[in-house]
Amino acid sequence: MTHSSKVNNGQVGLGLRREMLDEMCQSVPSAIDFFEIAPENWMTLGGKFGRQFRELTEKHEFYCHGLSLSIGSPASLDIQFVRSVKDFLDLHQIEIYSEHLSYCSGSGHMYDLMPIPFTSEAVMHVAQRVKQVEDIIERPLVLENVSFYAAPGAEMSEAEFVTAVMQEANCKMLLDVNNIYVNSINHQYDAVEFLKAMPTDKIAYLHIAGHYEEAEDLIVDTHGADIVDPVWKLLEACHQYHGVFPTLLERDFNIPQTSELLLEINQIHDYQNRHLDSLKRSA
Repeated sequence: MTHSSKVNNGQVGLGLRREMLDEMCQSVPSAIDFFEIAPENWMTLGGKFGRQFRELTEKHEFYCHGLSLSIGSPASLDIQFVRSVKDFLDLHQIEIYSEHLSYCSGSGHMYDLMPIPFTSEAVMHVAQRVKQVEDIIERPLVLENVSFYAAPGAEMSEAEFVTAVMQEANCKMLLDVNNIYVNSINHQYDAVEFLKAMPTDKIAYLHIAGHYEEAEDLIVDTHGADIVDPVWKLLEACHQYHGVFPTLLERDFNIPQTSELLLEINQIHDYQNRHLDSLKRSA
């Protein structure tokens, strides 16, 4: 029995890389329902790449997943950057803009995602900044649960912090299934219990990816490997508890041929369809 009667669409997406442009402009496999990109990597793109990108955005659905908004930073929000993102979203008619529930700037960008202290003060700080961003981009801001390796100054658990931010900011969530698994190993908590604690009504879409096992008790979130069995099982649990949502396969390096990526994309479709079929049968 699912926790939620809400059944969302079973779309599956792929992160678009520049080196895929030639191939995708010729033909996008039918199993790929949408693409996701980091706006920072595409906003200033001109010439051939810019034209190819525009060709794809005119025909296919795109989501944006940002890298440098730094929503939890103590430094003031980079308003000019947020305006540039809005212009980009408007130009390509992209409605979904997600970011990491973390920060990556203090005095200048660090290009690493740092964990926000799990405190009630930080919850209020992030919520206020979310509203600021949403006022500028004129769209919802979707926030992702991140992998982290230390939790300095924590006054609450990660699950409590994430849900408090979603509640206070009244924003949507990008639920990253792999990040839950990575954190559950690194910080010794129950991944399914964390998953169940997430607010179903806030989930906009999902991420799933591979990672690197540094040691038995240390996993590094790399997006550079195949998805492992425990993460597939967690995706299944996510469907059972929260329902089916658009799901993105993240692969940031060690990128294989599209035919190989399609094996995992089709596997995500299979998990979604199995869950949707079982719902129909029990209806």
